[in-house]
Amino acid sequence: MKGNCLCGNVTVEIEDINTFEACHCGMCRRWGSGPLMAVHSNSKVAITGQKSMTVYQSSEWAERAFCNHCGTNLYYHKLGSETYALSLGLFQDHPDFNFESQIFIDKKPDYYEFANVTKKLTQQQSD
Repeated sequence: MKGNCLCGNVTVEIEDINTFEACHCGMCRRWGSGPLMAVHSNSKVAITGQKSMTVYQSSEWAERAFCNHCGTNLYYHKLGSETYALSLGLFQDHPDFNFESQIFIDKKPDYYEFANVTKKLTQQQSD
């Protein structure tokens, strides 16, 4: 499965995944002005265009990356692992996604709500 940022400078390729999740933690909401809608991958992610990427260590355990040309959010990566949450918007040519779960549901503000029926995990259940 291939995806790219808005300007096309950064391309990612992962195994074919048909589900996505939403993260409602404060960092994700601050990073993208709403929940992070992401494809969760626990295997190798191939990235090209790394010269157009900025990687920011957002905590002791994770980093986030974005395209430094167009600003597209690319991924959240748990350090020391192959765990990535890749922005759902990268994969425009993959129409068959299923909204599977929401994490940090206890951190979600009251001013929005998804109509989809999903698995809902609190911060404690997500860790």
